Amino acid sequence: MSEGLDKNFTIKSEKTANEKTYYKTPNANFDMYGIMYDETINQFVRMPDAVAKGVSGGVDYHSKHTAGGRLRFRTNSKTLHLSVKCPYVQKMSHMALTGQAGFVLFKETDGEDRLMSIFPAKFNENEGFVYDYPWLSGEMTEYILYFPLYNPISELVIGLDSGAIVTHGKQYRDIDPILYYGSSITQGGCASRPDNSYESLIGKWNNIDYINLGFSGNGKAEQSMCEYLATIKCSLFVCDYDYNAPDPAYLRKTHYNLYEVFRKSQPTTPILFVSKPDYDYDSTSEERIQIILETVAKAKANGDNNVYFLSGRDLYGEEDRIQCAVDSCHPNDLGFYRIAKCMYKKMIEIDAKFK
Repeated sequence: MSEGLDKNFTIKSEKTANEKTYYKTPNANFDMYGIMYDETINQFVRMPDAVAKGVSGGVDYHSKHTAGGRLRFRTNSKTLHLSVKCPYVQKMSHMALTGQAGFVLFKETDGEDRLMSIFPAKFNENEGFVYDYPWLSGEMTEYILYFPLYNPISELVIGLDSGAIVTHGKQYRDIDPILYYGSSITQGGCASRPDNSYESLIGKWNNIDYINLGFSGNGKAEQSMCEYLATIKCSLFVCDYDYNAPDPAYLRKTHYNLYEVFRKSQPTTPILFVSKPDYDYDSTSEERIQIILETVAKAKANGDNNVYFLSGRDLYGEEDRIQCAVDSCHPNDLGFYRIAKCMYKKMIEIDAKFK
């Protein structure tokens, strides 16, 4: 252990003075979803670092933000300690720190899940943070911990009461994950909590695992990105990158190609194409929709009836649409909730198993 390291980050595996046992994640007692740990760079990532670097600098940067990361576990501990180390703390002016750089803990039940606590970085913290939460149930309980949407995490240590049981948590249904690809909206900007992204909300409703590959400003369907997406086994592919296509010409150049690359690898996986939700603020919205519909029509003309379309015009609904975003682009929690409801309904229309 290097000198000068904050004692709160010290990792231990035996009983300590405060009667805790500490678990550095990834750990076999905890089920991790949506992210992986890359030991070559000592960070949690959403896709292999070497692959991300090969796509673009922007994808490389945002792939280290842990959007969609979750830990599920079961314990009878009465308390929880959380120690986090990170290269920096993201501090954007239009998004709450609780969503950007916060963890969120839920108790999972057979009925409605219960929010236990949020664990955000504080304004003066730039390299990590520590929390002690003394109000777990003390009985065998299912928990899920959501990772930050817009922050890199290099180390996560969870402390539970020494002697407490900790084991695998509630399992997702035996269905391949839903794969989401797209923009900052897909990544989760600007939800106030990680569990308020539309993917997380849908995951709560149908208990199906999901993979969030939204890259803020960088969902551009590069060839290497298309090829990587095609390798991910999934039950549904939600293609939502319209917002990051710089103009309709770029969307036309890349959209059908992404479909072709993915379809060659996964011939039967349903694909849901989604257009951008800021329909009212972009004069090219209708042109973009027509380009996406061209992909759908061409696919169907070639015998593929497992392609679907959801218009961004419908995502916020009709009433009080302006209340759904923090700006003309990024959804707030109301916006994400409406997107999730609209998308969830469409998924069930595609296949009842997504309910």
